[in-house]
Amino acid sequence: MTHKTYTLPHEIEKRSFEIIEEELQIQLDEKIKPVVKRVIHTTADFSYAENMVFSENVIDRAIEVIKSGACTIVTDTNMVKAGINKSAIKEFGVTVHCFVSDEDVAADALKNSTTRAVAAVNKGTKEFRNGIFVVGNAPTALIRIYDLIKSGELNPALVVGVPVGFVNVTESKEMITSLNNTPYIVANGRKGGSNVAAAIINAIMYMARN
Repeated sequence: MTHKTYTLPHEIEKRSFEIIEEELQIQLDEKIKPVVKRVIHTTADFSYAENMVFSENVIDRAIEVIKSGACTIVTDTNMVKAGINKSAIKEFGVTVHCFVSDEDVAADALKNSTTRAVAAVNKGTKEFRNGIFVVGNAPTALIRIYDLIKSGELNPALVVGVPVGFVNVTESKEMITSLNNTPYIVANGRKGGSNVAAAIINAIMYMARN
C-alpha cells in the first residue's frame, strides 16, 4: 500500500501566494498588494487586481485604526463577521457587529418600508458613528452609508464596499468612490461578496501585525 503525503495548510497558503505573485499581470503599489492578493487568494479571480479601488493613504489609516485598541467593525452580514480572523480580533481588541438579524432592526425596517440592511446601518451609525463599515452583500446598505456620510451623521474610519449582484451594485460603489474625505476600499463592478469583504479586513489586520 502506498501512502500519499498531504501538503500542510500553511504550506498550501504559502505556495498559493507565490503562484498569485507569479501570475499577476499588472504592477501593484506595495501598500495595496497584500490586500489585493488576499482577495485573489480567496476568490481565485485575478480581475480583482484591476477592479479594486483604494482612497489615498487608506491602508496606513486603516492599520492605525486597527492598532488603536478601540476599533469597531459594523458589517451587513453574519458571513462577514464569521469570516474575520478571530485571533486577530482578539489580538487587537477589535469588536465586530452585525445588526441585520436584531429584532429592533426588523421592526424598524417594517415601520419605514426599507430593507433590514438599511435599518442595520442606521443602528450601527447611532452606536458606532466612527467605526469601520463593511458591506459585502447589500448595495442598499452602501447607499445608506453614503447618505449618512453626506448628511454628516456618519464619519466612518473606513468603508469597505464590495456588495455583489446586479441591481444598484455598481451605482452604490460609485457613490462611495465619489466621496472626498472618507477612506474607502471598493471593488468596482458587479463582483464582491462577504468572503471578499472578510478577506480585505483580514489582510489589513495581518499587515497591522508586522
